[in-house]
Amino acid sequence: MSWLVRGVRRVRRGWVALTTRPGTPAHHPSQAEAEAHPARQPRARRHRRGALGGKVAWGVAVAVPLVFVVVFVVWPVMVMAGRGFVVDGSVDLGGFAEVFSRGRTWRVVTTTLVQACLATVVCVALGVPGAYTLYRARPFRGRAALRTFVTVPFVLPTVVVGVAFRALVQPSGPLGFAGLDHTLAAVVAALSFFNYSVVVRGVGGLWERLDPRAEQAARALGASGGRVFATVTLPALTPAIASAAALVFLFSATSFGTVLVLGGPHYGTVETEIYLQTTQFLNLRAAAVLSVTQLVVVAVVLAVAARARAAQERALPLAHPAPEAPGSAGGGWLAGARAAAVTTGVVMGLLATPLVALVVRSLRVGDRWGLDHYAALGHEVPGLGASPLDAAVTSVRVAVDATWISLLVGALLALVLSRRPRRRTARRLLSGFDALVMLPLGVSAVTVGFGLLVSMHHPFGLDVDLRVHPMLVPAAQAAVAVPLVVRMVLPVLRAVDPRQREVAATLGASPRRVLATVDAPAGLRAAGLAAGFAFAVSLGAFGATSFLVRPDQLTLPVMVFRLLGRPGAQSSGQALAAAVLLAVVSATVVAGFERLRTGPTRGEL
Repeated sequence: MSWLVRGVRRVRRGWVALTTRPGTPAHHPSQAEAEAHPARQPRARRHRRGALGGKVAWGVAVAVPLVFVVVFVVWPVMVMAGRGFVVDGSVDLGGFAEVFSRGRTWRVVTTTLVQACLATVVCVALGVPGAYTLYRARPFRGRAALRTFVTVPFVLPTVVVGVAFRALVQPSGPLGFAGLDHTLAAVVAALSFFNYSVVVRGVGGLWERLDPRAEQAARALGASGGRVFATVTLPALTPAIASAAALVFLFSATSFGTVLVLGGPHYGTVETEIYLQTTQFLNLRAAAVLSVTQLVVVAVVLAVAARARAAQERALPLAHPAPEAPGSAGGGWLAGARAAAVTTGVVMGLLATPLVALVVRSLRVGDRWGLDHYAALGHEVPGLGASPLDAAVTSVRVAVDATWISLLVGALLALVLSRRPRRRTARRLLSGFDALVMLPLGVSAVTVGFGLLVSMHHPFGLDVDLRVHPMLVPAAQAAVAVPLVVRMVLPVLRAVDPRQREVAATLGASPRRVLATVDAPAGLRAAGLAAGFAFAVSLGAFGATSFLVRPDQLTLPVMVFRLLGRPGAQSSGQALAAAVLLAVVSATVVAGFERLRTGPTRGEL
């Protein structure tokens, strides 16, 4: 048959020679024909165009968050540090020796680290059982409302929570007999009150999507509930737990209002010391030294957390959240009962008691009970130019803008950071990019706020004053919310098996199609969770916002703080009533995000 094959080839070559003029190339389709018929395009050309489009898209995904972090975090901090370290046009680092030669500085740094570590341990120990009860166990009546209630403390202004806890522990309060006023225990309890929901929602967002078949298989092979949890469930949850613990530590180390109210003048942290040095003593050098010190500590914590996540992160089998039987998460009915008991105790004791005290104090009018403070919320406060209701509307509007900014930037960051490059250099760059993303959480809010106030006047030499721009406050709040969005979405995207993307690409799916069919469904529910959290953070933001708000743009937390600083029981009562209003608005909006994220579930109300 070989002679027949050779004959066919000769006939084909002859036909090509007859149909092609001498000296002219064979006919190729024009560009218009190729565009009209994509199938005629050469495969190499389509591949090059697809690769170029993919590189451009990934470049944009990296550039947009990078520019955002540099403009609204790195640049203000550099300007603030320059004011402290640049003297007469030259760099002077003598401030470090001056500041750290004081015993007060070492006492402040030690106190900050101790309170942050204790609060982190308490939140993780109490939050993991809460995550199981609210996200993994069988749905129960009122679970959605309880999820929302757990989030409310996180959005309250720190000063208001400090006042509420002070009412509990002061000598005349219900817990006055314990002698907790101006003690470390009171501060740690208040910080745990704030950050409990960080662990519950961060760990629960991943836990509810873990495929239960691995745990069921381990139990079928005879493993006990505790062994299943320790060997199957806990390793899968380690990335989310490490991320949540890092966030709790950062929030606790940079807490300001709570420490100032509960700790008193003799109990200071790095954050309160930066505030005093900046606003009262005008010592920018000392404030810059403390800011850099805080940033170094935060960088170490982030490196440890990243290493813990990297040691455990891998592709996890995910499934759509489905109601499981009690104990199906690997703990048995006894473990489920214990988790429910711990969650109930935390919700009733740690979370509900301060909020009840807040409501009770807002209803107290002199020697009687009444709604006078709530009736005054619609009246303009003398000297502030707005009423608490006007401030509440402004807070919601600013929080909406901050939420969509943080979702856009955070989603791009999470998508970039979820990739697993094969080259070591690329992995190191990605790790450094991840650390840069967390920078806003580690920088003092006082430093960022004061730095923005100084640096946004003709920034980068431009002839424009951004301090009066209405989007400056939402951008400053989004800078703090972006790391939260990343930490909520990233564990879910990294849990997606990369082989799913490879299979989809092998079957001819474009990168855009792979993103829409593989990554988007996995990150959609986590994005809903992140949106609620970003809105909550923005609604209760106080630190940097207090430096940037204009008189016609007062937010409710800033108004509450200013009312608390005024003498008289009427101003204090109006501030507490405004804080209750803030809690109600936050709970309502977060509940809406929760229902949008999960949808109505059988057994939930």
